[in-house]
Amino acid sequence: MTTHTTPGTTPGTAPGTTPGIAPGPPADLTPVIPTKSPAHPRTKPSAGSRASSGVRRFLDENFLHFNSREVVAAARGYEAHVDAGGKMLVSLAGAMSTARLGKTLARMIRQGKVHAISCTGANLEEDLFVMLAGTEYEHCADWRALSADDEQALYDRGMNRVTDTCIPETVMRHLERRLIERWKSAADTGDRKFPYEYLFDIIRSGELKDHYQLPAEESWMIAAAEMDIPVFCPGWEDSTTGNIFTATVMKGTLPDHQCVKTGTEQMQALSQWYHDNMAGEHDGSPSVGFFQVGGGISGDFAICAVPMLIQDLKKLDTRFWGYFCQTSDACTSYGGYSGAVPNEKITWGKLDPDTPKFMIESDATIVVPLIFAYVLGD
Repeated sequence: MTTHTTPGTTPGTAPGTTPGIAPGPPADLTPVIPTKSPAHPRTKPSAGSRASSGVRRFLDENFLHFNSREVVAAARGYEAHVDAGGKMLVSLAGAMSTARLGKTLARMIRQGKVHAISCTGANLEEDLFVMLAGTEYEHCADWRALSADDEQALYDRGMNRVTDTCIPETVMRHLERRLIERWKSAADTGDRKFPYEYLFDIIRSGELKDHYQLPAEESWMIAAAEMDIPVFCPGWEDSTTGNIFTATVMKGTLPDHQCVKTGTEQMQALSQWYHDNMAGEHDGSPSVGFFQVGGGISGDFAICAVPMLIQDLKKLDTRFWGYFCQTSDACTSYGGYSGAVPNEKITWGKLDPDTPKFMIESDATIVVPLIFAYVLGD
């Protein structure tokens, strides 16, 4: 009688096992949180975790490797950082507001899980644009196939395209009048404010409420105004409202540029905010965390506050950022900020070797809402 065996096994043993040795337990693939994180490494959600079903459970059970594993580890690190008393700054690049990130970001702000924002001028204004004209936005399903003539037709109709979404020009003019009124008033009285403060004034006045086309709960700017968190906006002049402001000065409607505070004044305010909010090491709480969505000026501007405080202002008691996560589809590269790995920031005096660091190379419009949903316990 011939005994048939599976290649690589001994007769009488199951494939993939060693004779005389019982199979061991399955490998623990729980995302690992760095040892120095406030969260204990390799800690799994307990039976009484914040959600036993929904997004959180799905990620815990299915996001086990590669970028998906990093997503869960970053979410747990974020949660642990805030639970330990650390503050969190979120930076927004690209067109995250037009991508409707506000649907989850606003909830994060209102639940005290975001304490400051650094964003581009586009994100600052586009959150309100979508509130005021969201139902008038047009979707271009086959946007990759648009010809130059198709693009011209959109321009002729006053539709400004951002990838698959077209923003009507009329909404920009809707906000323009209210901003110019406030800039003129400030110029007359010698008052000076940051770009976000003028928008907060408009939001808090209530004059836009009747014009909202989407629920106010979905606006991160409205949430930021309600919670009174600072919104730093480096490079504000590279935006529609920044362009409108410049044109208003050039036309003579405003006497000069002084009613809007400068970028260096924003750096000063951000640095002071950081120094005031970095927790003391004596109480065991972490320093301010940094959650970066995309790359560019909104991220690099804000993260530079720490080396500036230490190296230029000689505030040697300044602590490094206490958590860092970046989500970007930029390839890891030589010379590209958005593709720089977190460890490079150690050499610039921004992060410590023990800072919990996460880098997710993926589409932020997909990944970031999942991380926020996880932290919110959805």
